Amino acid sequence: MLRSVKGLKDILPHQSSQWQHIETVARTLATQFGFSEIRIPIFEFTELYARSIGGTTDIVEKEMYTFPDRDGSSLTLRPEGTAGVVRAVLEHSLLDSPTSRKLFYFGPMFRHERPQAGRYRQFHQFGVEALGTDHPLIDVEVIALLWQFFSLLGLKDLTLHINSIGTLDDRGDYIQRLKKFLTPLLPDLCGNCQRRYSTNPLRILDCKVPICQETTKEAPVLIDDLSEDSRIHFTDVLDGLTALEIPYSINHRLVRGLDYYSRTTFEITSPHLGAQSTIGAGGRYDGLFQALQGPPTPAIGFAVGLERVILLLTEHHSINPVPLFFIAGFGAVGKSRAFKLLHELRQSGIRADTDHKANTLKALLRSADKLGAEYSIILGDDEANSETVLLRNMQTKVQEIVTLKEITQKILANL
Repeated sequence: MLRSVKGLKDILPHQSSQWQHIETVARTLATQFGFSEIRIPIFEFTELYARSIGGTTDIVEKEMYTFPDRDGSSLTLRPEGTAGVVRAVLEHSLLDSPTSRKLFYFGPMFRHERPQAGRYRQFHQFGVEALGTDHPLIDVEVIALLWQFFSLLGLKDLTLHINSIGTLDDRGDYIQRLKKFLTPLLPDLCGNCQRRYSTNPLRILDCKVPICQETTKEAPVLIDDLSEDSRIHFTDVLDGLTALEIPYSINHRLVRGLDYYSRTTFEITSPHLGAQSTIGAGGRYDGLFQALQGPPTPAIGFAVGLERVILLLTEHHSINPVPLFFIAGFGAVGKSRAFKLLHELRQSGIRADTDHKANTLKALLRSADKLGAEYSIILGDDEANSETVLLRNMQTKVQEIVTLKEITQKILANL
């Protein structure tokens, strides 16, 4: 028997209602915040990700699915969404339109990494990008959208971690102080961090390996090297969160290692996911447009791993699907009239189904149970001749007579 590739996961019919619920909440909320949806390709030229994610990162070096096109060019399945959005914005001059400066997206991403709970080689993200302004209140707005998204889903015990990594100029002296601190400690760090010492020393602070966290717990903090402008920006962001009553925790270890990242960086974590506790993260990337040969453009965004949200949703919150009405039609006249009723209910927006293979009432009700129908509408020859149906509650087994003329409105009135 053929099986799916390791690290890929089918979303089965009984799971799809949760995905639909999450996507509906995200799409509705993003629209309320003034964001418009953009849909970007699943693969791009490899150069886009090498420039945007960084050639020395684990994603580019080890995790990307890269393959040659027939013309010899190198293509890569997208490992994240921001680079593709920025490419599309530049290519189609979307910065010229005020309605295209706040964008959101959904879709699968691809990374070749070790599969574990909530982390797969094909995974799905909901993300937003706010472009064209560096005002601290847009940072607050983006964070508020993310916080409200999780709140509407009913997720509990979440923590918003936030930090400022200043500008590239702010980080110059700090990185030298950090490397001086780290030099005698290098033998105690993991292999990844020893490599990062030369290529990306800031990322050492973000390492999740316990020995590295313990070794660097006394490291200097970047916030002490912020310029006055960056310090004011960060204070204004924190004040904005306080005004909206969004709780936060300043986390000096929350960094981004590439030059185009700046100022605000944040993530939201849950204690119910173990070591991989982050369910949404983002930050300001004011230098990315220039890195992709575009004009200087301030920007901020976030991405949410939907598989991890599903894990928390399963634990904390159940989704109640729209009630299913099963049409149990039997008999020469009844079955024909029942099929017409099935169509009428669906045209009215009512979720309805039947079993065309079952011909007896007993078999039909058995099918209704298997489908998890809340109600059955029984329509045999006698009911068809009297222009009535039996509306049966499949849980209580209580049933009532309703006229065919009234059944649709009765259902709509009680949904």
